[in-house]
This record gives sequence, C-alpha cells and structure tokens, in this order.
Amino acid sequence: MEKMDLGKDKISKLIKKFAVPCVISMIVAALYNIVDQIFIGWSKASFFGNAATNIVYPFTVIALAFALLIGDGSAALFNLSLGAKNKEKASKSVGNGLILLIIISIVVTILGLVFDEQILRIFGGNPKEVECYQYAKDYLRIICYGLPFYIIGQGLNASIRSDGSPKYAMVATVVGAVTNIILDPIFIFGLKLGVKGAALATIIGQIFTFIISIGYLKKANYFKINKESIKLNKNICRQAISLGLASLITQLAIVIIIAVANNLVAKYGYMSMSSTGKAYGVVTPLAVIGICMKVFGIVVSIVIGVSLGGMPIIGYNMGALNIRRVEETIKYILIINFIIGFSAFLIFEIFPTFIINIFGKGNSLEYLEYAKYCLRIFLGGIVLTCIIKSLAILLQSMGSSFKSTLLALARDVLFFVPAIITIAVLSHSVVIMLWSAIIADILAFALGMVLLKKELQKVKKATN
Repeated sequence: MEKMDLGKDKISKLIKKFAVPCVISMIVAALYNIVDQIFIGWSKASFFGNAATNIVYPFTVIALAFALLIGDGSAALFNLSLGAKNKEKASKSVGNGLILLIIISIVVTILGLVFDEQILRIFGGNPKEVECYQYAKDYLRIICYGLPFYIIGQGLNASIRSDGSPKYAMVATVVGAVTNIILDPIFIFGLKLGVKGAALATIIGQIFTFIISIGYLKKANYFKINKESIKLNKNICRQAISLGLASLITQLAIVIIIAVANNLVAKYGYMSMSSTGKAYGVVTPLAVIGICMKVFGIVVSIVIGVSLGGMPIIGYNMGALNIRRVEETIKYILIINFIIGFSAFLIFEIFPTFIINIFGKGNSLEYLEYAKYCLRIFLGGIVLTCIIKSLAILLQSMGSSFKSTLLALARDVLFFVPAIITIAVLSHSVVIMLWSAIIADILAFALGMVLLKKELQKVKKATN
C-alpha cells in the first residue's frame, strides 16, 4: 500500500492489484468443498457420498459465515479508520476481531460435536437412508475438529488483504487448498479412507492456511497486535459486527436455501416423476442440488473476490469523503461482475452434462435429467445473482450495514424461501420448484439497484 495511493491512483490499476489475488483466494477457498465432492463422486461412495457432503455442507457454511462476520466487518472498520487517519482504532479493529474469531470458533466446534445428529436432520439427513446418513455423520465429526483453524484462518484473510497484502492472503488460502487437493486422492483412494479421508485432507489444508495467516500478524503494515489492540472494546466490536452482518447474512442465506431445498426434496422427491417413468427419489436430487450449489459457489466466489477487491478503495475514499472515486469504483466492479455472470450463464445452459459428469461416473438417466434442470433453471438467473451479491458487498464497503444486510437477506430468504415452498407445495414437484430461484433473482435485483441509488444520494447530500 506504500506504493499505492487509494485516493488518487487509477481505479482499474487498484482493482487489479487487490481483486486478482482476492479472486484467486476465493476460488481456491471454494475448491475446499468442490474438490472433495469430485473425488468422493469417483470413489466407492459415489453419489451417496455426494449427497452426504451436501447434507454437511450447510454447517461448514455456517462456520464460514461467522468467520466472515468478524473478518469482513473488522476489515471494513479497519479501512474506514485508516481513511479517517485513526491508526489506533484501525489496530484495535483487527485485534478485537482476532479475539472474537477465537471465541466463536470454539463455540461452533463444540456445538457441531455435541449436536451432530440434530444438525444432520435439520439439513435433510434421514437415518432411514442408512448408507448416505452414515457417510454424512462420519464427514461432519471429522470436519468439526478443523473448524477453529478454518474460522480463524478465513477470518484473518480479509484483514490481511485490507492491510495491503492481497498476495499474502492469496498464498495462505492457496497453500491450504493445494494441500487438500494433494491429500484427497491419497487418503480417499490410496489409504482407502473414503469420505473420512476427504474430511481429513480438508482439515489438514485448513491448518496450513491458519498457520500462514497467524504468521502475518508479526509483519503487518498498518496494524499492530498487542495487549492494547486485543483488549475487547464494546464499541469497536459492535461496529465491526454491524459492518460484517451482510457477509454473515449472505452465507447464512446459502444455508437456508440448502436446508429448505433438501427438506422439500425429502418430502416430494418420490412424488416427482422423471421422463423414464421413475421417481427422482431423495438421494439423487440431494446429490445434484449439492453439486449445483458448489458450482454456483465457484461463480459467486469470483464475484465476491472482485467486489472485496474494491472494498479497500471504497472504504478509504468513503473515509476521505471522495465520493467521485467511490462511484467510479462501483461502476467498474459491476461491469466486471456482469461479464462474469453472463459467461457462467452460457456455460450452464450449453454444457450442463459436461459439468455434472465431472463429479462422478455411471450416473442414471434420472440423475442426469435432474442435473440438467438444476443447472439450466435453478442457476438460470446467475447474471442477476452476481450483481446482487456484488451490490451487497459494495454497500457494506460504503459503511451502509443496514442496506447491505437487507439486500443479502432479501434474495435468499425474503424472496426465495417463500417462493420455493409455495411452488413445491402447489406442484408437488422437485423440478418446478427450481423456478423459484429466478423469481427471487428478479425481485432482489430491482431492490438492490434502488438501495444503491438511495445510498449514493445520501452520501452526496451529506458531503455537499
């Protein structure tokens, strides 16, 4: 950051500097789950294992949600404080965030180990589906032991980026993911540990990310971790949590989507007939929806990475009251994310079979048919989704935690959940219910544009 001027340098240059490493970090982070899914799909566990990881996936997203609540919130407050020339508050923002991450990681881990069976049932696990359920239980318990490393490592990533070291943050994430990718085939196939091996590979990768992230605290550019900065301050904690709420809601919304979809599949899967005359059942849709959410996660990770790359620029210029550069940065980011969303849309519509076959062999006709419906319908509004996710982070970067949280909540909870439940109840079809995603995208996109316009008007009025 010593070589960059966030208030004067060319926006495109700054976004490239911050966003590229951030995008790589986000994609690699998303690969933690998707790589497991691919290797498991090609293992003996097959689509039963994929269905199992889909059942567990929402709980790992909950862990990530709390990591980003504190991590992104602390980073946003750090940038705003730095822009306002308040270095002491900037250091306390990161220090307080670290302590909160430690506390939350311990709590989430204990809850996961104590209430494992209840968690599985909430997210669609059915003990009657014996093979799938046992895989899910094995995977969850092992994953829980790595949650403290995962939560702290991911939470610190945002502060490292905001401190002017996006490449370091990228390396921390990449090393963990590459470790996971290397160990997956060794543990799953070589040591014949199957689903348990995938979980072990994942937590070892998370430990590497944690170690590298913690190591940065001694070499930070603009914050110091000492007794004073880690002493919890009620106001700083409240501000950081407020600014991070959008990130929390964005992740929890994914949890709600999967939980609702999984339970609707369990209820209507055997009532929904495929073109072959056979019912789709429960395990097939569970596995397919899980895969679609992971593919969806890759696209959203790129969008979030681009948006987070603009966070230091927007936060700094908001603190410096340079609104023109804020607007320029927002416009640039939205154009990039539109291109990303449209490219993903074309891929999902044209190559659905190719995508689904990456995750396993010997798939039934019913499995492939439902997968095509999921990719083409459920992800049909991906262009709008990309803009919505981006707008939520941009509003967060501007310090508007309420509007950011509202938008993050609107698409996935206020619009999607009522739509999918209503359509599923009326149609009794796990195919027709997929159209609810597009309905939610249209409504949330309209809301997002209104909120952005009002926030910009509010900021301009305040600075005049």
